[in-house]
This record gives sequence, structure tokens and C-alpha cells, in this order.
Amino acid sequence: MSLEELIIQYGYLALFIGTFLEGETILLIAGFLAHEGYLNLPLTILSAFLGTFAGDQTFFYLGRFKGVHFLEKRPTWKHKAEKAFRLLDRHQIAIILGFRFLYGIRNVTPFVIGASGLRPIRFFILNFLGALVWAISFGLIGFQVGTLLETYLQQVKQYEMLILGVFCGIALLYFIWTNLKKDEP
Repeated sequence: MSLEELIIQYGYLALFIGTFLEGETILLIAGFLAHEGYLNLPLTILSAFLGTFAGDQTFFYLGRFKGVHFLEKRPTWKHKAEKAFRLLDRHQIAIILGFRFLYGIRNVTPFVIGASGLRPIRFFILNFLGALVWAISFGLIGFQVGTLLETYLQQVKQYEMLILGVFCGIALLYFIWTNLKKDEP
């Protein structure tokens, strides 16, 4: 079952779970499906916000209680965690607000922030704001992709016979070229 089918069948629950665990792809698809009328855009954004916020709070507290000992046992996370610790030392507020936009360290960052000893209320407030901006921006991007595709496909429809002719011509030329090549000594 594809992500699109999961979202259509299970709606906002699938979106909540998907954004709890990861996020970008499922939210972009959900934003597109909201454009297509399968989901409501404000509810899509709300579900994504709640999912990502809850997931990050959970991983923050796991990091706070399990901390560095957990990272030591997982070498694949350790490298990403070290990078996140360095970034966190230099740019604490910016990292907490924007970690979900950083590819490659998005999942481990809340855990690392929790392990860093940051006060929970500070993380709660900054995570709330970051999750809200993220959910709105990716939800709207997915929705706008639907608008762009709809506009583009309407324009393509005018030229579909020409496009089909070009593809057929290319296929015919390729067929002739490969068969002529086979006949060469």
C-alpha cells in the first residue's frame, strides 16, 4: 500500500502517525490530497503539527532520561548526534526552531537536545513554534504543488497530440536505429 493510499484510507490518523515518526513526505502528499479534496487543509496542518510536536516531545524526553548512554550503544546514531551536539552548542534557538528542516539529523536532534540537559519548558515553547511553522509550510507546499500540477496538466492537455506524436517519432527513430545497427556486419 502506498503512502497516498494509506492517507486516503486512514486520513488524519495516518498523517499523525507518519509525522510523529518522520514527516516531510507524508505531509507533502497529504497537502496534495487536500488540494484534490480527499482531506481538509486546516485539519491536515493540525494533524501534522500534533504528530510532529508529540513525536519530538517524546524523543526529547527519551533523550533526557536515556541520554548519552543510549547513543554510545548505537554507532549509526552517534555520528549524527555528535553533529547535532556541535550545532546545538553554537545555535541553540535556531536549531530547536529549525531542526525539522535539516535533512539527515531531523530524527536524532530532539533526542540529542533532551540529552543535552536543556530545560523542558524551553524546548516545549521552541518546539511548539518550530512544529507550527513546519506543519504550515509543508502543508501549504503540498497544497500548492496540487495547484501547479492542475494548471500544468490543463496546459499539457492542449498539446497532448503533439507530445504523443513527438514520443511516437522518437520511439520509431530509436527502433529503426537499433535495428539498422543489428544489420551492420
